[in-house]
Amino acid sequence: MTLQVLAVDDSRTMRDMVRLALSNAGINAHLAEDGVHGLEVLDEISPPDAIITDINMPRLDGFGFIDAVRAREEFRSIPILVLTTESAAEMKSRARDAGATGWIVKPFDPTKLVKALKMVTG
Repeated sequence: MTLQVLAVDDSRTMRDMVRLALSNAGINAHLAEDGVHGLEVLDEISPPDAIITDINMPRLDGFGFIDAVRAREEFRSIPILVLTTESAAEMKSRARDAGATGWIVKPFDPTKLVKALKMVTG
């Protein structure tokens, strides 16, 4: 079965890099440009096997996005990986408290991203 992953990032370049890394691994990537768009796409592909989100985005940042996803019963168990340039311990703690499963700092290694996704999706 092909994994379905929602990737949310305001950078087109980063979305393209994530899509390429996932598609090369046989993973179907659904892309969104910010948290608001991510929630819209989430309703269209419900439910994905995992979610990747940036933190710093317009309209709805990663923390707000994670909160909104976790507030919905049908999405509470979906693994969420944060992929961001942020590396501060307090940011990681805040994301974990919001319901993030893991944290990957940009720039990312495509092989490690795919490995992390496969690990959290079991």
